[in-house]
Amino acid sequence: MNFLIKILYFISKLPLKILYVFSDVIFFLNYYLVGYRKKVITQNLRNSFPDKSEKEIKEIRKKFYLNFSDYLVETIKSFSISETEARVRMQHINQDLFHEIQKEGKNIILLAGHVFNWEWINALARIVPQKHCHPVYRKVNSDFWENQMKKVRNKFGNEALEANEVIRNIFRTKNDGGSIYMFVADQTPHFSHVTYGLEFLNQRTPAFIGYDKLATRMDLAFIYCEMKKVKRGYYQVNYYRIYPDNEKFTEHEVVRKFHKLLENTLRKHPDNYLWSHRKWKYQDSIKTYDSDKK
Repeated sequence: MNFLIKILYFISKLPLKILYVFSDVIFFLNYYLVGYRKKVITQNLRNSFPDKSEKEIKEIRKKFYLNFSDYLVETIKSFSISETEARVRMQHINQDLFHEIQKEGKNIILLAGHVFNWEWINALARIVPQKHCHPVYRKVNSDFWENQMKKVRNKFGNEALEANEVIRNIFRTKNDGGSIYMFVADQTPHFSHVTYGLEFLNQRTPAFIGYDKLATRMDLAFIYCEMKKVKRGYYQVNYYRIYPDNEKFTEHEVVRKFHKLLENTLRKHPDNYLWSHRKWKYQDSIKTYDSDKK
């Protein structure tokens, strides 16, 4: 395993312009030869965008394979990317929002989707005034990859937290404006944990609702992260505060608002999302379904 770590680290030190040559090879193999999860990707796109023609679906699918290949090599680059390069390649818009919320004395919950490249948002920890930034991750079966990805997420002064421990950590941490928790909030819950679902991209969608408990029980600030690929190797993330309709969030309100914002993002840039994920496989396990499109 140590040898593999050294190989990965060596590869990650290569300039991105060289890594993108590997990306082109991965794209060719995936798209033209292997057809990685082609049926899943195609069906997800057809169901999500029933108004689009078959030609448009194929165009989006091809661009997805290109973006997905870039994402893979960019993730490897994350092992050694410098703070300077990370900040140049990921532009953070609306940074004043973090200063405003700190003055309010509220901790922050960042909600992002599986929009490329969410792995590069970590350098935010060097920009915001909050002292503690906690990327939230899901434990993987491989101890090797668990350790490596945790190292990546702990770069730039971050303090990564495993999903099963983050809620407890938030409740125990003083809500004083000094902490940020970074969720990839469109995770698909295991069928045994599916309780709530909503309409998202024209489909019944099981929703992860862990952060909803925080919205209804604590006076936290919620921010949506809109990721945009400007060009190859360069991204922009725009931050938007999510407010409750009334004084406080009601049950599932922040979940609905997050999915609505994410859906708007995907309609603008549909090729930049993780369509290979079987996001809708547990539709039948939904116990409470919300079809409200507000």
